[in-house]
Amino acid sequence: MSEQSMVPIDQILPPQLPLVALMGRPIFPGIFTPIMIGNPADVKVIDDAVSGDGLIGLVMLMHENESPAITDLYKVGTAAKIVKRINLPDGGVNIFISTLKRFRVKKTLSPSNPIRAAVIYLDDEEDATSEVKALTRALISEMKQISENNPLFSEEMRLNMINIDHPGKIADFIASILNIDKTEQQKILEILNVRKRMEQVLVFIKKEQELLRIQKRIQREINEKIEKSQRDYFLKEELKAIKTELGMTTDAKSSEYQRFKERLDAFHFEGEIKETVDQELEKFSLMDPNSAEFIVSRNYLDVIVNLPWGEPGPESFDLAAARSVLEADHYGLKDVKNRIVEYLAVRKLRKEALGLKSIGSIVCLAGPPGVGKTSVGRSIARSMGKQFFRFSVGGMRDEAEIKGHRRTYIGALPGKIIQGLKITKAKDPIFMIDEIDKMGSSYQGDPASALLEVLDPEQNFNFRDHYLDLPFDVSHVFFIVTANTLDTIPSPLLDRMEVIQLPGYIDTEKLEIAKRYLIPKSLEKNGLKKQQVKYTQESLLFIANGYAREAGVRNFEKNLDKIHRKLAKEIVEKLEGGAQGPADQDAGKPAPAGALENAGAEKFSVDKQRIAEYLGKPHFPEEAVKKADRPGMSVGLAWTSMGGDVLVIEAASIPGKEGLTLTGKMGDIMKESAAIAMTIARKLGTERYGIGAEWFEKRHIHLHIPEGATPKDGPSAGITMATALLSLIRNKTIADRLVMTGELSLTGKVLPIGGLKEKTIAAQRNKAKHIIIPKQNLRDLDEIPDHVKKGMEFHLVERFDEVLTLALPD
Repeated sequence: MSEQSMVPIDQILPPQLPLVALMGRPIFPGIFTPIMIGNPADVKVIDDAVSGDGLIGLVMLMHENESPAITDLYKVGTAAKIVKRINLPDGGVNIFISTLKRFRVKKTLSPSNPIRAAVIYLDDEEDATSEVKALTRALISEMKQISENNPLFSEEMRLNMINIDHPGKIADFIASILNIDKTEQQKILEILNVRKRMEQVLVFIKKEQELLRIQKRIQREINEKIEKSQRDYFLKEELKAIKTELGMTTDAKSSEYQRFKERLDAFHFEGEIKETVDQELEKFSLMDPNSAEFIVSRNYLDVIVNLPWGEPGPESFDLAAARSVLEADHYGLKDVKNRIVEYLAVRKLRKEALGLKSIGSIVCLAGPPGVGKTSVGRSIARSMGKQFFRFSVGGMRDEAEIKGHRRTYIGALPGKIIQGLKITKAKDPIFMIDEIDKMGSSYQGDPASALLEVLDPEQNFNFRDHYLDLPFDVSHVFFIVTANTLDTIPSPLLDRMEVIQLPGYIDTEKLEIAKRYLIPKSLEKNGLKKQQVKYTQESLLFIANGYAREAGVRNFEKNLDKIHRKLAKEIVEKLEGGAQGPADQDAGKPAPAGALENAGAEKFSVDKQRIAEYLGKPHFPEEAVKKADRPGMSVGLAWTSMGGDVLVIEAASIPGKEGLTLTGKMGDIMKESAAIAMTIARKLGTERYGIGAEWFEKRHIHLHIPEGATPKDGPSAGITMATALLSLIRNKTIADRLVMTGELSLTGKVLPIGGLKEKTIAAQRNKAKHIIIPKQNLRDLDEIPDHVKKGMEFHLVERFDEVLTLALPD
């Protein structure tokens, strides 16, 4: 070493070097290190160098390449002396090198393996200032801190770092052992100015220290958590042992186990239920309270112990009290109330006279919105003194909502049936399932199919919820389901129910409902007293006919709320204005508390004029009564899920090619009825009224039903369409205040229809005086209350000729 220091190193190193590509990091000058060479081309370069002067150039690859060229290498590398060479079994070699000096590639002599180049050796740019000395001390000091906290730095590394006397070599040594990116190391290798190199290395030391600080903090936090959990575990075990010695209950888990065991033993389970519950309880006792399975098992046992497994208690109700509750809660609905009282009588007779257990019932309340289906269900529960639980299945698409989720899923819950029993804590409650006609189905299952088991008296005594997975008797439950229409309810499900139809209300019924229920309820809701607001008979009829002509009373109640809100506003504004006076300077000052307390002194009489002022112009003015006032028009009756409705049929003819155009969004069945009506009209026009065939051949007939955005279907408008066509052909207007409904056959027979009660109510709302119906609907006519039929004459017909005699008399 001393001999080399006597001779400049540039004179020892040759101007040309064979280059070896480094796949990993660059190697700095002043380092003694082993290198593994596996590439056969590089092995040949090593063999040639060993047989010569033993000098090679080490240059890092820019991009990994198995057969690199000189263009793939960086321009700056390190000259090295091969000290020792060891052959490896796989054909590679392991060499020990001593790196000497930086160089830059000057010229390419051989561009590919073996790569050879002319090089220029690079000297450090010395800067012997106090700043360099300070940087040297800083580097050594900072590296001592890193090496003390990092076991990867050996004692030999620390000694080497201290013994290096050249600032540039210290920077190179530290850069070679720091865990930094190889491209950053290459940049340091290319810095010739010693001070700048040391500054750059110091930056990387600081980054390494920051990483070490973060690593230590994370390690400390993890150790603290582990120590705390271990400490808690040992303390709990010690506490458990102490309590066991003292004969005390050991922990919360044990108390929960004891609670579950006591309550489960009280049920006296047998068979499958006892076996399953005992297994679950034993498994619960062996679980670690910190495990996820412990929570699942505890929730499952909690559901079991909170279900009403015992037999239901005795029923204490009498029919007179039940009927009085129904009468107090609802006006009208005579048929509905009678059917409900009949059900209650059967339950009472089975229990008291025959000694049989009470069985659940499945009742379907069907009718348009706002007629009181849900409130009837609540009244039934009140009349029987039963717990009431309501849930809606409208829009439900997952059968698990009914039958529960399996416990294998995270967050699994029992279905609505078991949930309701758990909430009511009764085995014979009243369950109301709302909007059963609006259920859907999806890839998650069909809720309607899941309800088949629930609503079947022959199966539901052994109902098995997916979550509970135990047989549970729900045959004592009184199920009430509600629907607007029966058409969308699957037939197997509908067969399990006793259907009770709730028709819409006529004007006189709405008046009584408003007086008895809606007005007191709305007054209380809006802060008014009962004696404060008076309505005339005429004003209530005006609301019913002009603003709330639908089958139910929901819009009627909304309009009353609107009127009462405006009255409340008038009262408060008047009181605040009176409290201030004209000379009061505090504008907007609130009225005194006493003034508002006396607000009930003022009384209001709401007449027709005041209603128009509060509610605006009527939505259904008098002229909105649907009637046929010109040839080619007739008025029919239709049934919808919203109740009965009045349908106007319009027919017109224009000169042109023979044909029939149908508009008004008719369904397929209605289009077929229109075709039959056209055939009958043409036949009768020719044979009975002497209309020539040329009249039909030279005219195109257009049949239309207004409100074209609303879908319409069904056969019951057959006679109405035929009447409109004959009215057009004869150029004659049909009789006044006449409406009709009936299916028409191709032979002229008038066939029966459905929904007569709802259609009659619609005719009553439309001020009709005469209704033509099929003779076969006589049985349905007898079921319609007299007050609904009051003021109208019903004409029962068998053939279409009779319809023409009434609608278009000769």
